[in-house]
Amino acid sequence: MARKKTSRKTATAAGKVVSAKAKLKDPKLRIFVSILLLTFSFYLVLAFTSFYFSYEKDYSKLNYSWIELVTNADIEVENLMGKTGAAIANQFIHNWFGLASYSFVILCFIAGLKLLHVKNFPFGKILRTTVILGIWLSITLGYLFGDIYDANWGGAHGFYMSKWLNAFVGKVGTAFILIFWIFSFVLFAFPNTQRSMSMFVDRLSKISGLKLDWLKKIRVPEKVKSIFTPETDSKQKSNPDISQQDADGFIKVDNTKPVNRNSSTSNAGHLNELTHKQEFVLRDNGTEEIESDNFTVVDKKSNADETEALITKMERDNELALKVIKNEDVKLDDDEINTELADYDPTLDLSNYQIPPIDMLEVYQNVETEVTKEELLSNKNKIVETLRNFKIDVTKIKAQIGPTITLYEIIPAPGVRISKIKNLEDDIALSLSALGIRIIAPMPGRGTIGIEVPNRKPEIVSMRSVIASTRFQNSDYELPIALGKTISNETYVTDLTKMPHLLVAGATGQGKSVGLNAIIASLLYKKHPSQLKFVFVDPKKVELTLYEKIERHFLAKLPDAEEAIITNNQQVLNTLASLNIEMDARYDLLKAAFVRNIKEYNTKFIARKLNPQNGHKYLPYIVLVVDEFADLIMTAGKEMELPIARLAQLARAVGIHLIVATQRPSTNIITGVIKANFPTRLAFKVASMVDSRTILDSPGANQLIGRGDMLITEGSDLIRLQCAFVDTPEIERITEYIGSQQAYPTPYLLPEYQDDDESGVSAVDIGNRDDLFGDAARIVVLHQQGSTSLIQRKLAIGYNRAGRIIDQLEAAGIVGGFEGSKARQVLIVDEQSLEQFLG
Repeated sequence: MARKKTSRKTATAAGKVVSAKAKLKDPKLRIFVSILLLTFSFYLVLAFTSFYFSYEKDYSKLNYSWIELVTNADIEVENLMGKTGAAIANQFIHNWFGLASYSFVILCFIAGLKLLHVKNFPFGKILRTTVILGIWLSITLGYLFGDIYDANWGGAHGFYMSKWLNAFVGKVGTAFILIFWIFSFVLFAFPNTQRSMSMFVDRLSKISGLKLDWLKKIRVPEKVKSIFTPETDSKQKSNPDISQQDADGFIKVDNTKPVNRNSSTSNAGHLNELTHKQEFVLRDNGTEEIESDNFTVVDKKSNADETEALITKMERDNELALKVIKNEDVKLDDDEINTELADYDPTLDLSNYQIPPIDMLEVYQNVETEVTKEELLSNKNKIVETLRNFKIDVTKIKAQIGPTITLYEIIPAPGVRISKIKNLEDDIALSLSALGIRIIAPMPGRGTIGIEVPNRKPEIVSMRSVIASTRFQNSDYELPIALGKTISNETYVTDLTKMPHLLVAGATGQGKSVGLNAIIASLLYKKHPSQLKFVFVDPKKVELTLYEKIERHFLAKLPDAEEAIITNNQQVLNTLASLNIEMDARYDLLKAAFVRNIKEYNTKFIARKLNPQNGHKYLPYIVLVVDEFADLIMTAGKEMELPIARLAQLARAVGIHLIVATQRPSTNIITGVIKANFPTRLAFKVASMVDSRTILDSPGANQLIGRGDMLITEGSDLIRLQCAFVDTPEIERITEYIGSQQAYPTPYLLPEYQDDDESGVSAVDIGNRDDLFGDAARIVVLHQQGSTSLIQRKLAIGYNRAGRIIDQLEAAGIVGGFEGSKARQVLIVDEQSLEQFLG
């Protein structure tokens, strides 16, 4: 009778389980329970985490019963989830399993996902793994923190279980049990550990000299292994074409057996579909094997058509991979590129390229450059005394030491006007005997007034310290630039793509060229040649010639240009026109790819979602560096300004960025069009406040102390930096190291551009000269000035006729080519030579 009652109870319980499963088939109920479990798991995370921070304050209140704790309004707890959260957390963490209670959160979360039919979450395996690891973690934490039970690390379960084990086998024995427990779990739960175990045994045998081959013979029993593997693994055996994994983790596929495409696999119409990540490996003996990683067998309903489609897909995958191994051409559709091949890697063209080692940069020893306490105290006293002389009281003052300057922040007494302090720059500079006092009134977001005082012995900020900084090395910017250090001695790293263009200005000898070298060096230390190209414009012909050695790595040029570094003004115009053509072509590619910027485009191309057969290609960033912009504007005028302004307006989205430097910050050089398109500006020391306002739209650059001291503005923020110092020998070592490595056959070639003026000159009909051609030639030779306005004025003719005559003079070889706003060069020296030439 007892057995019958027991069997009835078991049958009743099983019936309830089946009934609950049947109810969960209702989609609405399943979604409701799933959301409830997911929400409860997040609730538990917050309650458990808050418990560790509020336990000491809530300890006395948690001794009440749960009903009394909830119903009594006078009891308040600190737990983020209130009284209920505090009670639940106390039960789980303090009274039960301690930190291992988080495993219950994992189970709730996975159960919620399982009800939503989210794939790749085997609930049964995770349940077993979590329970075993949770119990082990609770006992281990109880063993480690057994003397401090209130720490709630292992909970009551871990505390008492570890005490019992210590009494039973001793503390050393308990440690051995816990280690053996976790070792056995890893060995049995993860069958691939067998291979790692074998490699470990080989290494241990070689070191110790002992014969430990018997350890390799240990195999996980099938019954034990099945505890940790999904129930569906047994279905592999029903597939006659697939054998078990060998010792190396490979699955052998028998392709010799015929496939009956029209047959179904079972009476219920189920198909055992093998889904796994495949890598085809060509063995030395010529056989192909399929390396499998994380494969599972999925039992899936299908009809004959689904079976046909599945078999065809598997056969096509096999053929494609074998073609890739044999280097055969594989043509793919646009929608197949992402799924068939691995991601495209642009760096494989120069796969052996190495970034220059940081040892190539110098370490500058700053001897006795630290600001002493005596200097700080003296400056503080002088500042306070000077302000008091003008009846300005200071309530607080503090100092922040930087590499070049020290920032003294003061809080004036109530009722003091800020403008009164700001007008005392010269008086404070006189009292401190310092150069370049700068007052910031008020300090943005601080509620103080800043007084920047130069240090008596400024520190040299080496480029090596900036490049080696964690902020630069760990930056994830597209084009990271390390400029130097701030007042608080922090490395200043910014992204050129966010600027998106940079205007550099400053007087001669104040660090402008060093700043450009620091910017270029930063990019060379971060980017691969396939990801970045430079276009260098150097009218002075001596500043950027150091980078000729990396021409085939990082430089771009016109197809017909002899040198990659541009020094001729006409070549500059052609290059700017070519960059505009490149910009338009890139926008066409972005339009065809349905993306908005170069980052999205390259991401899509790397993922093989764009077909190269349709003209798509990987787009490197292009950085145009102009060393002396003032010379270009003076010689070419509007013809130089307009293409640069167009690039500045449009090119940032397609990865073309401009760095323009000048030592003449006047309004006719830095015009309104230029300033409007260069929101980020970097100013070194200038001579006057007018120049500072021209560059930064605010004063301050005239109060810098030179030698790399600079101000950078990004939007409304104005930041003072000490530029990193990089010397010429350091740049030479970097370029030599890069130039000695394998390079591309040619520099990056820009689109070809033909000057309209050159084509117009060749079209001039020399035989059909103007009647005033001879008179115009004599005027030009007499004045040695070949300009259209001169001919127009002397001969009293219109501009169009004078322009045709000057083109005829150029075609005849009397004057030179077009040079912008400058007069053309006269090629004949005197009238006698002209008469001989005309005769």
